[in-house]
Amino acid sequence: MGMRAEISRWNFDEKPIIVFWETTRACLLACNHCRAEAIGGGLPGELNTKEGMKLIDQVLEFDEPRPAMIFTGGDLLMRNDIFTLIEYATKNGLRVAAAPSVTPLLTTNILSALKNGGVHAISISIDGADATTHDGVRGVPGTFDASLCMLKFAQEVGLRVQVNTTVMKSNYKQLADIFHLLRVLKIPVWEVFFLVRTGRGAELEDLEPWQYEDIMHFLYDASYYGITIRTSEGPQFRRIVSQRLNNNANLAKGSLYQDLVSRLRRLEGPPSNELKAQTTGTRDGKGIIFVAHDGEVFPSGFLPISLGNVKETSLKQVYQHEKMLRDLRSSNSLKGKCGLCEYGDLCGGSRSRAYAFYGDPLQQDPACVYEPITHL
Repeated sequence: MGMRAEISRWNFDEKPIIVFWETTRACLLACNHCRAEAIGGGLPGELNTKEGMKLIDQVLEFDEPRPAMIFTGGDLLMRNDIFTLIEYATKNGLRVAAAPSVTPLLTTNILSALKNGGVHAISISIDGADATTHDGVRGVPGTFDASLCMLKFAQEVGLRVQVNTTVMKSNYKQLADIFHLLRVLKIPVWEVFFLVRTGRGAELEDLEPWQYEDIMHFLYDASYYGITIRTSEGPQFRRIVSQRLNNNANLAKGSLYQDLVSRLRRLEGPPSNELKAQTTGTRDGKGIIFVAHDGEVFPSGFLPISLGNVKETSLKQVYQHEKMLRDLRSSNSLKGKCGLCEYGDLCGGSRSRAYAFYGDPLQQDPACVYEPITHL
């Protein structure tokens, strides 16, 4: 409750809620949607231990309450100094989460070490309701079963666990079954990523806008079953939550929504909890910032527009003063439908998807079907 009230008072022009640090691009998996196009070893220019500590010091320059820091990759466990860096961050008062890949490097001992090092939460990806689908996405047989094992043990050692799922052609029909699996596992948070065609994901076939809309309506219904649901690169979810809460009778829900919700009801029965849909109005560069393996700063991991490098300019300076970030944070700078939309502050569309589609991060989100009132 306190954290929710704290975020509601957060000034996104002054500081982000979360700093993502891509500690390395090295990873043993071969995921077909990988943003980082991860490889078997670290790339030249990767921040070394001393430079990583300097980055942590830069996060500490933000006023309190300071942003949380998420150590991600590639696979953070491919760095031999990762525990030194995590302990440096936590001992200096930062709230730290980790996003390890499920490979032979992630063991029960490692999970215990992450907890003992001060990590408060981890995220693990589940991209299918069964091994065939998930392992097909991840590119390594056995990853699904290993992921379930790691999720269970992480909870046992006291880590808060979040499951990430990327929606794509190969798994979107399984979303109700994935949600059911998460309920069985007692997972508290589900973050649903909507594909942006960048990195290896540029080769994947995207869903149709109406399918995204149907899926987000399904997520609204699923939010009444006790799991907190939030989206990445799908800010339209926040608009849909607002519309549904205001009993908007004109919302079109298609056959995919009907299929997913029917399956949800068969698996879970009627909803019995309060709504748990996260609707904080963040987007690329607004409330979040991404630092790449070599120190380059980007609005997010899916929006490859460099804003500077932490080796030369402090993260606080970049976040507060870079013109592109100020434009991304202002709904008045947005173009097309997004610039006219009454949900511009709450939603604002995916800036990464606009850039991938139009080459302009301020353009309208091509995955949105909503027609603003002022556009009708």
